[in-house]
Amino acid sequence: MKMLFLSAFMVFLVTSSLFAEDIKKISLDDTSTIGLKIETDTKVKAEGKGSVKITTAWPTTVCLGEVKNLNIENAKLVYKAKVKTDLNGNAFLEMWCHVEGGQFFSKGMNSTASGKEEWKLIETPFFLQAGQKPEKVTLNLVINGIGTVWVDDIVLSKEPLK
Repeated sequence: MKMLFLSAFMVFLVTSSLFAEDIKKISLDDTSTIGLKIETDTKVKAEGKGSVKITTAWPTTVCLGEVKNLNIENAKLVYKAKVKTDLNGNAFLEMWCHVEGGQFFSKGMNSTASGKEEWKLIETPFFLQAGQKPEKVTLNLVINGIGTVWVDDIVLSKEPLK
């Protein structure tokens, strides 16, 4: 009986793969096929020696950093960055707080950059109540469009709750 079941299962595996059809194959021999280029730009910058230049062929989310070992609670976290855009669409900051095994986010959709804009400060807040201590905070940039975004002067700060 076990042998019959095992034989039937093997036939199923072999025949089911015969009916699979590849929809598209994406070669990664050339990184330009992924539609995303991230580089340092020493000519376009808000401060310091350079900025991060992100060029994308479609909407994407880019992680710009993580902050760990925070000893913060009962406070407002504020993630800020200066951005410059040459974009068909918009860009905003997204912050993920990892608290007590859960992941919670804040999206700065009311503080965006779009089109062709010079350096602009955008931000997103996250409110931590008493007893909520983040294990880490992930800092992302969300690009809803096609084009280029320069990012510089990233700051994570804390403010008292009001």
